[in-house]
Amino acid sequence: MSRIELNREHFFYNLSQIEVQTKAKERIALVLKDNAYGHGLLEMAALASEYGITKAVVRSNEEALAVIDFFGYILVLADIPQKPHPKICYTINDADAIKKFPQGTRVELKVNTAMNRNGVNQEEIDHCIKEIEEQGLRLEALFMHHCCADERDGNYELQKRNFELIKQNAPKGLRFHSCNSAALFREKDFSEDMARVGIAAYGCMEIDAKLSDVKLRPVLSLYASKISSRVLKKGESVGYGATFKASREVVVSNYDFGYGDGFLRACSGEYVTVEGVAIAGRISMDNSSFLSEAEELLIFNDAKEVAPYAGTISYEVLTSLKSYIKREII
Repeated sequence: MSRIELNREHFFYNLSQIEVQTKAKERIALVLKDNAYGHGLLEMAALASEYGITKAVVRSNEEALAVIDFFGYILVLADIPQKPHPKICYTINDADAIKKFPQGTRVELKVNTAMNRNGVNQEEIDHCIKEIEEQGLRLEALFMHHCCADERDGNYELQKRNFELIKQNAPKGLRFHSCNSAALFREKDFSEDMARVGIAAYGCMEIDAKLSDVKLRPVLSLYASKISSRVLKKGESVGYGATFKASREVVVSNYDFGYGDGFLRACSGEYVTVEGVAIAGRISMDNSSFLSEAEELLIFNDAKEVAPYAGTISYEVLTSLKSYIKREII
């Protein structure tokens, strides 16, 4: 069966580089949403706790409750609780959502600093803070999200200036956080209460080299097992659409990993593994063919190298991997 290996040493190395930037493990909030970017929610939560990470960021109540025993603080980005939990903070993404949260809930107010996605506008902040108090909620932090921290287009600087102004005018006693992975590695002297770090921890951050020269190590490697092999004579084809035709006699093997498992179909036709093994034709739902006879094939060990074949980014490659694929820590 196809399987995923998670490299503990690489993960801990990445966290150590992040810790250099944050200056303390306590300032690292590991983003575990969407099955830990495809790495496995429980597996990565356990490793993070082993390293000493005490904070996590997730998408939903379900994810938060699944990892509640590993962390002292969890931020939920996009859900509303039925009742408060002492370890969990919830994001208010919109002013109209304030009344939906039960009294006593720990909340953090997301502010829009120019990304124009989620978050209340700057002129709404004072009103929202007052309404949060009237609703009986426990406001603990203001935070924002960068849209272009990995690029040199001026948006990073604009959003940072906007958030600095917000912090200056905010009530005393609140915490602040703004940095995602790329923003953190652009900081020269990080001083906020925490950084929400996802893709850097998993070793697949891509950022302009002029902004950061940090070298990280991919954590996830994906292997597939051989189902069958056959010899194709010159001119014979394999797979749907007969898009691959042998230019000479070759051995083609079929492996148990397809687009139904998360192998993006856009990789069909041109994909070549890190070990130089070429794909043969179209990726099927449950399997894919390669010019190989190996019993087990390393499909990839760096999502950044797969992404260009599919015309996408490493995030999509990783989060496409289905949760039922066996994950093992090495």
